[in-house]
This record gives sequence, structure tokens and C-alpha cells, in this order.
Amino acid sequence: MQKVLGLKNFTLLLGVIALMASCKNGGIFKKKPQKSEMTGWNYNDKNMGGYNVAKAKNMKTGPGLVFIQGGTFTMGATTEDIMGDWNNIPRRVTVNSFFMDKTEVANVHYREYINWIENVFSDPQYAQVVEGAKPDTLVWRSELAYNEPYVEYYFRHPSYNFYPVVGVTWKQAHDFCIWRTDRVNQNELIKEGYQNKNVIKTELGGGGQDNFNTKAYLMGEYAGMPGKPKKDALKDAQGRPRTNVRFDDGILLPGYRLPTEAEWEYAALGLISENPQARSGEKKRGEELIANKQIYAWKNDGYDNLRATRRGSWQGSFLANFKRGSGDNMGVAGGLNDRSAIPAEVTAFFPNGFGIYNMSGNVSEWVADVYRPLTNIEADDFNAFRGNRFQKIDMSGGEGNLRDSIGRIKMIDEADSSLRKRRNYQRSYAINFMDGDSLSGVSYGYGLTTLVSDESRVIKGGSWNDRAYWLSPGNRRFLEEGQSSNTVGFRCAMIAPGSPEGNNRKTGNFFPKRRQKR
Repeated sequence: MQKVLGLKNFTLLLGVIALMASCKNGGIFKKKPQKSEMTGWNYNDKNMGGYNVAKAKNMKTGPGLVFIQGGTFTMGATTEDIMGDWNNIPRRVTVNSFFMDKTEVANVHYREYINWIENVFSDPQYAQVVEGAKPDTLVWRSELAYNEPYVEYYFRHPSYNFYPVVGVTWKQAHDFCIWRTDRVNQNELIKEGYQNKNVIKTELGGGGQDNFNTKAYLMGEYAGMPGKPKKDALKDAQGRPRTNVRFDDGILLPGYRLPTEAEWEYAALGLISENPQARSGEKKRGEELIANKQIYAWKNDGYDNLRATRRGSWQGSFLANFKRGSGDNMGVAGGLNDRSAIPAEVTAFFPNGFGIYNMSGNVSEWVADVYRPLTNIEADDFNAFRGNRFQKIDMSGGEGNLRDSIGRIKMIDEADSSLRKRRNYQRSYAINFMDGDSLSGVSYGYGLTTLVSDESRVIKGGSWNDRAYWLSPGNRRFLEEGQSSNTVGFRCAMIAPGSPEGNNRKTGNFFPKRRQKR
């Protein structure tokens, strides 16, 4: 009996070994190769061209970001226009899904940027680059106030680490987004083994121009220190491992940037709740939620006010950091109403429907748009934005010499003469398109009768030193892109490729296939 059982076990063992061998050698359990529906050729097959196609998968969420599912909303005023600006006329706009920072960029984050700048550009020839990146701490000064401690300590003291950075111009915020993109993507390449981690020491040791830039890397203008990719390395057409990553490999993230005004306002409103009118058993779609648009960045049980209304220990607490009236920035001793005299920590106060903090109050925020008092009806109702300047790579230096003095790819405006046959755009400088020209019949007298110019950028959200009126997401002001303030900070955004519902869901409605009658 024991001999029979032993023989059976031995036979079973041989079967398992044979099965494993067949799997290893491409046997019965080998995955079916992905195939082109156009040519029938296999993807990722060295014997059929080696065309690498990354599988669609959940996109990595960049550090600090949250997903904002897009939609249609009424962009513009929700409060009475007591300022008489008439610059936020309501209009219907659709915003595609995107990512946005959960919080405003804090002092500690911006100091990380300064630390990188000071080390990479330590050579005296880059002194202007270093100084040009630093925030203006003198924004705290006032002739009739004692704010010198904030001049000295607000940006540098550890107690203010997670307070929003201020004194940053629009241009500085824009450059921070580029730097952040490069650091995140460089880290992704190092984690995947396509860059050696020692490259960081080299760059921070005074690398200067030869520092990692995403666009330069993708164009082959930056080599860095190639590493040793992991076992599932990318292959070339001959099946050999390759150390250079392309964007379509799905490893690098899209760029961080400032949000457009439409994106910022949509995210601030947090229109993600269920439809309160939905009948029992009905799916929570919420298409008409925007009909009753709240005044501030949070929904407060149907009451658009500035205090928590739910019964409990937080009832009556202020939901945002703002100025109640003349001389009242935080209430009275023993009963501080918002516990903050100046900007507060970036995770303080009540988040909105998307889980984003301080879209109303704390500090106003730069957005990408160039400011204009009125937006013509000709403006796009999908991803609305004013500020486009279409550029191309400056190839005048030839390959191998496309980077500027700080390591970024040199860009120049497209020539209008080369765009005459295009149907979708015919000028590279579109900042003032349909505005103050013969097509629009509108003129603001830039620099003569108004402060508005092509360098004026929109700021949104209200601040610690503003009245409640400015906290409404639809209200807007502007500031020159080269100026800064102790009430203005910023946060970053990023495109969300693929399905507007995220999580790698399919785009569009898919119905059961019907058999065709013959």
C-alpha cells in the first residue's frame, strides 16, 4: 500500500515539475500577447518590431495632489456685486477632471525649493538665479504697523513651517511648478532604476546648468547617470534593455502647473455631494446640484455662513481665516474666533467637498489666467482660459545645445506667418485675443486709463486680512505677475489623463453588443 502511495506521489511530483517547465518555456499558461487591431502585429515583442505599449493603468497621483472629478458649473458671481466691479458675470463652463494640491504651498515646501536652488546654482555666476527665487519678506512691512518680526521670522522660523508661503510673485510660483515637476519625475526614474541615485549628490554639489529637467531628458538633452533598471526593464526593438524612458512608457508624470481660474473656482466650490432631491433608490448623480450654488467653499448643512452649525463642541466655530471687520482679525482673548491673527497652517479650518483646504480665506491664490474685467461670449465654454502663448523649441543652437543657462529647453514664439493655414489658431500670442482688437471692439486703454495689462494675473479666494465678501470663489481680483503680497500664496494643479471619472474607468457609456442579423 505504501509503495502504491509513494508511486502516486512521485507521479504527481513529476507532473507539477513538467507543468512548471511548460509555464517557464511559454506553455499553456503563457499570457496572450497584446496585439494591434490595425496590423495584427504583437506589441512588446522583439520578434515583431519591439513596439512597446504601456498598459493603461491607474495613473500615479503626484505628491500632495487630490483628484478633482470635472463637470459643468456656473462660473462667476454668487454674491451681490457690492464692489461694482462687474467682472464676474455668471456663465456656464465645463472643466475636465484634474488634480489639485490638497493645501496651499507652505513655507517648508518653498524652503526646500530654495535649498535646491542654492546648492545646484552655488557658482557666483548664478547669483541672480538664487536671489530671483527667494520670496520678498518685505511684503510684511507697513509704515504704520510693527510687522518687523514677520519680516525676519515668518518664512524661516520653524514655528511657521506649515504656514502658507507669501511674498511670492506669479513668475516665482510658475517656476516652482516646473521645479516640482522635475524633482518628482527624477525621483520616479531613480525608484525604477533608470537613473542612479548618486546623480542627486552631483547636481546638489553645484551642478548648475546640467541638472535634471523633464523636457530636456525626454529630448535626449540630459543624460544624467543611467542606472540599472529592475527585472521588468523596458526593451528596444532588438529586445535589449534600454535605460532611456519615453513619456509613453507610463513612468513619468505630467507637469505641475498653476490651476486655471475655471479649475480653481470649480475645485473651490466642491460640487460633489449627492442630489438632495433624489428619490429613494435612485442613483446619486447630482447633475443639478449646481442649481443651488453655495456662497463659500464648503456646504454647511444648507446654510451658507461662516460658522459651524452642527450641534457639538465645534458649533459656532469659524470655518475660515478672514477679517470680520475693522481691527478684528481673531476675536478677543479667551474666545479667539478663528485662532489666527495672520495666515494659519495650511491644513487648518474646514475642507470642502473635494477635501481641499482653505479655498476660502487664509491666503488668496495665484491662478494661471491673465486678468480681464469681462469675458466675451466668444470665449470657450470648455476648459476656459486666457493666457495662451504658443511656443516651439528653439532649434537655432542645434541638437545638444537646446538648453538655456539654467538647464531648461529654450522656447520661442511660433511665427504667425506659419499659422495662416491653420483653422484652430492663427496667432501665437493669444493673451489679448478678441480683446482690444478690431474683432472684439473692446479696449481697456492698458497702462493709460487702467492698471489692467497683459502682465495682470488673477488672484482668487480671499485672505486672512480680507472681509468675507472676497471669500466667495466667484469673486476675483488681480495683481501684476511680478509683484507679491503678504496676503497672496499659491497651490499647484496637474492634468488627469484618461477617464474623467478616474481610477482607470472607461470613457463613455458602453452598451451590450448586439448580434448583427444576416
